[in-house]
Amino acid sequence: MENIEKIREQFPVTKNKVFMNHAGQSPLPKPVADAVCKYANDFSNFGTTSIEWNDGGKPFFARLTGAKPEEIALIENTSTGLNIAANVLRYPPRSKIVTTDLEYPSVVYPWLRKRLGVKVHYVKNVNGKILLEDVEKAVDDNTVAVAVSHVEYMNGFRHDLRALSEIAHEHGAYLIVDAIQSAGVVKIDVKRDDVDFLMSACYKWLLSPPGAGYLYVKEELIEEFEPPSVGWASVKPEVFETIDFWDIWSLRLSETASRFEIGSPSFISFVGATEALKMVLNLGIKNIERRILKLTDRLIEAVRDLGLKLQTPEEPQYRSGIVNFMMDKPQEMTEKLKNQAIVVSARAHGIRVSPHFYNSEEEIDRLIEEVKRAEE
Repeated sequence: MENIEKIREQFPVTKNKVFMNHAGQSPLPKPVADAVCKYANDFSNFGTTSIEWNDGGKPFFARLTGAKPEEIALIENTSTGLNIAANVLRYPPRSKIVTTDLEYPSVVYPWLRKRLGVKVHYVKNVNGKILLEDVEKAVDDNTVAVAVSHVEYMNGFRHDLRALSEIAHEHGAYLIVDAIQSAGVVKIDVKRDDVDFLMSACYKWLLSPPGAGYLYVKEELIEEFEPPSVGWASVKPEVFETIDFWDIWSLRLSETASRFEIGSPSFISFVGATEALKMVLNLGIKNIERRILKLTDRLIEAVRDLGLKLQTPEEPQYRSGIVNFMMDKPQEMTEKLKNQAIVVSARAHGIRVSPHFYNSEEEIDRLIEEVKRAEE
């Protein structure tokens, strides 16, 4: 990625910290913070704003994921999207959901509720990887859905979504994907990979304020499902784009994914998300992915040289923006690093490092030097 110093000027956090915890929550780039501040100031001073709504950024998230804007709904977070998917599916007797033992809780919890009456089958990881042959063995004709994170939060393992969708669809099951650790890091193409549902909040790699997220629902599935909750935002536009009384005598659900929206979103959050999505798209997701993998390559090599055990798979097809390596007392180590203005996190008995495109090689080196010093 060219002109990295100019790019870093858009991230004020670089003046104060070495921030490499984007798998947790990202600091806001200057254009995003400026848009959020302008929105707040406009409403404080004028009760309105000149910032364009842009449908909450739906067209930009659609471009990022290879979807159509009509297939995107606004949600407040990933967990909301996962719960929508869980609640619209139908569960005949002996139904089961296939997931993995690497998942973030929100990917699994919606299906653990007793009222759904479904069995949750966990495919066990093998040295931090989920093998396709193990998924194939787990999925059968009783499987309603395969629910996974595109990138696993603990160690950065990246699933082959196309392979998973083929396995799921062969048995009439849906593929449901939590993309919060991949959106903004790696290329996503919901059409190429034949994904049925995909959801992501934007406060991690998409560099946005909390409260903004997007749900993708495959076009041919939208009208098949009735939303679990409804409100004014769920209906066809002609119902509310009127100066007359709204139609409260019938429910005419939208024919687009907006039928899964309920009411007013966090407008200020989506103003920020829209600005962040523009930045990501302008830089190009392929360029961003290349840059992040270059930084994590450097980190992996340095970790190996220190003799520390990697928990992140090294094969290129499994890689993402997350690197995890084991250490004794990882929580103490993250505190020591924090005292040196280096921000990472402790996960799975190790240190999880998640640099973004604006991080530098020198910051990777500084992290390693501090780890080495703390170990001595």
